[in-house]
Amino acid sequence: MNGMKISIKIAVTAAALAAAAYAPAQETGRAITLDEAIAVTLTENPAMKAAAYEERAAQQQRRAAIGLRMPQINLTGAYAYLGKDIGFDFNDLKTPVNDLAGKILGSGLIAPELIPSIQGLLNPMMNADWFLTLQDRSLGFVGGEVTLPIWMGGKINAANRAARLNERTAAEQGNQTRNALISELVERYFGLALATQVVAVRQQVADGVRRHLEDARVLEKNGMIARSERLYVEFKMAEAERELANAKLQAETLSSALSNTLGRENDWRPVTALFLIGEIEEPAYYQDLAAARNPLLTEVSLKRQLAEENVRAQRSAFLPQVVAMGGGSFYNYQVAGFVPRWAVGVGVNIKLFDGLNREYKYSAAKQTVSRVGELQNKASQDIAVLVEKLYNQMMNYRNQMTSIEASLAFAEEYLRMKNSAFREGMSSATDLIDAELNLAGVRTERLQAAYNFDVLLAQLLEAAGISDEFAAYARRMDARVILFDQE
Repeated sequence: MNGMKISIKIAVTAAALAAAAYAPAQETGRAITLDEAIAVTLTENPAMKAAAYEERAAQQQRRAAIGLRMPQINLTGAYAYLGKDIGFDFNDLKTPVNDLAGKILGSGLIAPELIPSIQGLLNPMMNADWFLTLQDRSLGFVGGEVTLPIWMGGKINAANRAARLNERTAAEQGNQTRNALISELVERYFGLALATQVVAVRQQVADGVRRHLEDARVLEKNGMIARSERLYVEFKMAEAERELANAKLQAETLSSALSNTLGRENDWRPVTALFLIGEIEEPAYYQDLAAARNPLLTEVSLKRQLAEENVRAQRSAFLPQVVAMGGGSFYNYQVAGFVPRWAVGVGVNIKLFDGLNREYKYSAAKQTVSRVGELQNKASQDIAVLVEKLYNQMMNYRNQMTSIEASLAFAEEYLRMKNSAFREGMSSATDLIDAELNLAGVRTERLQAAYNFDVLLAQLLEAAGISDEFAAYARRMDARVILFDQE
């Protein structure tokens, strides 16, 4: 009678463990769908904010390049104190003039009574400073000048085209950041969803094995089972607790990683389930999309166009530069009146020789175009290979699901048989534990395959340049939800 009660207790414990595997995990944390997570990430993630700043900076640089076509207007002012006045010095002529005057006065041609009057007029003149000042040594002015480029050899046009290319490059870099963030989000969002279910499973297994261990100790004490069987249950208990601790650490790490991607700290709880796609396009479809929309390939193409603009800019150094200019003064301080108050003109600059500097720079620019062209070809091939690789890996996990589900059906039936045999006394508790753990392992493997499929799908769409469509794939009619214990 005593042994029968204990056997019934073990059977109840096994049934509780089997039911625990089907019980939903306790829901904690803030629920968030995949669509909500994508919206939050693309709004709050610092990388997206940095990309937006980069785009705005490129826009301002493009607007700055437009100013190269505009006239340059400057307001200038200056004050100077010269070493001496500017003028003509006639003091050296005093002696010849004085001698000539003396000869004329002594020649008798002038009446004697007029000579004193004439000498009275000549003496002040001879004693005066015969320096004619044209410009005072202290002077200043306030004025303005205007410079308008007429022809710069094509340099301004090349600079404006380069600025527009840089703006487009910044936009493509933003798209690349956006796609990479969506792939990162999918990896961490579904990773946390998977880890949360694994924690629940490990907790249920640990609780069930703990109850089995209690029963095994009672049975051993009553002499109904061998010591080795109890030790085996203790080994499984330690193993279950270790796996539970590891699962909790993994879930905590993924929770922090998801908060980092979302740009918001919270205890998130993913509610969008893992999924598989029944029908999916051929690899050529994604390779064509990648060739047209992959941000990295577009960026490399823009880099090549930018290198070609640099060739045009370097070629402009061989051509003449023509500039219209003009200026005038608004206020003058002691500036001579004969100095003009305004002037306009046209300047031409032709560089004849600069030590072959232009030639080498022009040649280097053409070599850069060739180098970027080769990199563009290689990048195109690499992306095509990457798309094929991701597609094949993704399909491999989808194909594995067939064999995993066959294993799942066998594990469920095997557990049912062990339960029946245990209730009839034809099977041991260890066999029942092994069947439970085997079923939990197959279910976890099934979730892991679905997780790998979704992560590879996100990476495939990133390579194709259509990461924004990931959420639409999850809503497809042939999308099959994968849960731990049911679909």
